[in-house]
Amino acid sequence: MVLSVPIKKLSPNAKGQVRYRFVVDVGRDPETGKRKQLTRTFATLREAKVAYAYLTHRRYEGTLVAPNNITVDEWLDQWIAEKAEDLEETTINSYKATLDRVRSKLGCIRLQGLVEGDVRAWMEWALREGRARTGRAGAGLGVISVEMSLARLKDALNRAVKRHLVAVNVAQEVTIPRKTRKAERLTKTVALPWTEAEVHSFVLAVQDDRLHAPLLLSLMGLRPAEVCGLRWSDIDLDKGTVSVINTRTMMGNRTVVEKSAKSAAGERLLPLPAMVSDGLKHFAAVQSAEEVAAGASYEGSGYVFVDELGRALNGKCLRERAYKIMARNQVRRVRLYDARASCLTYLANHGVPDHLLARWAGHTNVKTTKQWYVKPDVEDLRPAAAAWGGLAGVPTPLA
Repeated sequence: MVLSVPIKKLSPNAKGQVRYRFVVDVGRDPETGKRKQLTRTFATLREAKVAYAYLTHRRYEGTLVAPNNITVDEWLDQWIAEKAEDLEETTINSYKATLDRVRSKLGCIRLQGLVEGDVRAWMEWALREGRARTGRAGAGLGVISVEMSLARLKDALNRAVKRHLVAVNVAQEVTIPRKTRKAERLTKTVALPWTEAEVHSFVLAVQDDRLHAPLLLSLMGLRPAEVCGLRWSDIDLDKGTVSVINTRTMMGNRTVVEKSAKSAAGERLLPLPAMVSDGLKHFAAVQSAEEVAAGASYEGSGYVFVDELGRALNGKCLRERAYKIMARNQVRRVRLYDARASCLTYLANHGVPDHLLARWAGHTNVKTTKQWYVKPDVEDLRPAAAAWGGLAGVPTPLA
């Protein structure tokens, strides 16, 4: 019998059973360049023909996936190595930490054996007890942490699909249930940024502190890493401007990494408020006196945020100094990063146009600024309540 497709009829086996076999090309190995082939054997000619038609059609479409033994762990290693070419060291470190949560449960599974149920089971486990380091039963990861891990896993699997290592992204439809999100919102305490009155209290508390100027820079909306990376050469006290072009950030709360601004939009020239400009002038004079007192021991690193010997300080030092001042002066403790939100909220409430608000924040567009950093409180909404009176026919009181 002549077959219309290259399917070979095998000799009967010991049980007298006849088998049908074919071999198809499935592309080349991306590392070695060698041709790869797939051999399939079936009990009937019909089954062999159907399979052959399916595989050759997928090969024609460019969607044929050859069998492989790559594990999830191995693929994540490859994917991160590829991403490292385009991302900064701190971002890659964040990717690794985020995916370590996934590896603990899914890493040993073959990439082609991973199914949606595996990813969903991991998500449920992570939300329920993923914070294993605490040693407490029921200590689950927060929704945002799990969502970040899912996002990175989906990115990695999308790349695996494009590389024809898997046919589909099995994590694509796995999402955190709305009920879970709502339950967390109802129970989670959200740390609000300082109010205007609290900012005033902090300003008074730091006015005699040696680090008065760096702390004021935080209050005017600079990121902590931008404050730490600021050099005296970036400041023009005569013109009253500061160039935000360099950052010094902490990686893993241990290693200091110096790099350029977070993005092209992050590189910006800002006018210095009079209070900040005066603070910097005073701090420059303080450092000059410290250099004279220290003599040859003075390092003269060129950074603004330095200790008494001119040695550059890091974000941890800035944070701990701020927390001590808050505690000593009974100012509500917030992250210094949240002082950025206090600044941007105040500017937005006082009519700074959107394009200028985004420029001040160092964002590409104002959508990011308003979504994450503009956080009006109930007092900010008082003018809206007063304006509503006009709708109800209540005369607006004269100023």
